[in-house]
Amino acid sequence: MKKIKKTYRYAIQSALVVTLMSVIFVYVSHLFLFEKYGLLYILVFGLLLFVGSVFVVQYRAEKFIYMRIKKLYEDISILDVKDLEKKNVTTDIDELAKSVKTSVEDYIDDKHEQIADLTEKDSFRKEFIGNVSHELKTPLFTVQGYILTLINGAVDDKEIRDKYLERASKGVERLTAIVKDLDMIAKLETEGMKMNLKPFDIVELIQNVFDLLEMKAKNRNVKLRFDKKYLPTFVKADLERIEQVLINLVMNAIKYGKIGGLVSVKIEREQSKYLISIKDDGEGIEQEHISRVFERFYRIDRSRSREQGGSGLGLAIAKHIIEAHNETISLKSIKGKGTEFFFTLKKA
Repeated sequence: MKKIKKTYRYAIQSALVVTLMSVIFVYVSHLFLFEKYGLLYILVFGLLLFVGSVFVVQYRAEKFIYMRIKKLYEDISILDVKDLEKKNVTTDIDELAKSVKTSVEDYIDDKHEQIADLTEKDSFRKEFIGNVSHELKTPLFTVQGYILTLINGAVDDKEIRDKYLERASKGVERLTAIVKDLDMIAKLETEGMKMNLKPFDIVELIQNVFDLLEMKAKNRNVKLRFDKKYLPTFVKADLERIEQVLINLVMNAIKYGKIGGLVSVKIEREQSKYLISIKDDGEGIEQEHISRVFERFYRIDRSRSREQGGSGLGLAIAKHIIEAHNETISLKSIKGKGTEFFFTLKKA
């Protein structure tokens, strides 16, 4: 026989007391009925009274405790009274204490997660503002310096004037690139992005990007090529956006690969998708930095990054575009052996 449920002990014990007192009362009050109905009358009445008392006492006890606990939830601001359900109320004090403790612990865990998330976001916001300020300040002060020099008399020297104007122009170009990329990434994060999905040859697009960046690659004596000869390979995506991704990734490989090195692109088929990888043979990235590579303005070597130019937003933009296609982008890198970026696209 199963043990009586612990939560009903209070009700059963209370009902026994009520029943016993009632039976005694009935026996004394109706003694004259004993001869007519006998002992059966007392037993039947007592049984019915007992069963009825169990339900009545249990209901009253649960309602009493529910109202008290509800008041407790209302008084304690960290608990939401909506989390309290009547069906969860019990007359077992141990179970009740455990239930309240669980609610409080769940609340604390939830708040700890929220606080950690808000702390991380606040830290990211402060770092982002600092990075934006730094990235804008460097070219801005450079332009300002050259212009002030020209204003103070250097404009009369044709050689110096031409050289300083050219350098100021490069600073303005960098400022323009930063502002454009900031505008693009703001739109990606706030308004979302409408994809113009259509089939196109990814091999042809990669070759077009190679041709576009040929001069930049030659400046560092870097070769751009496929790992092997590919037949036309069709994917379904937004051609212009994927072109931007490829430009950003190949340009990144040119800048951070070694001088006289090689940037190689590989295409692999994976079921209904294609995996495109861009690999360089540069210094590589230490493992501690890999998780942050796609963050806005995150630079591993800031001094070298400034020398190479760029807005510092290329990889972040590439990540947003690929994720807008519901695809994935990642990388692997070995210090001293280079870095390889991967992203997937749906097969057309």
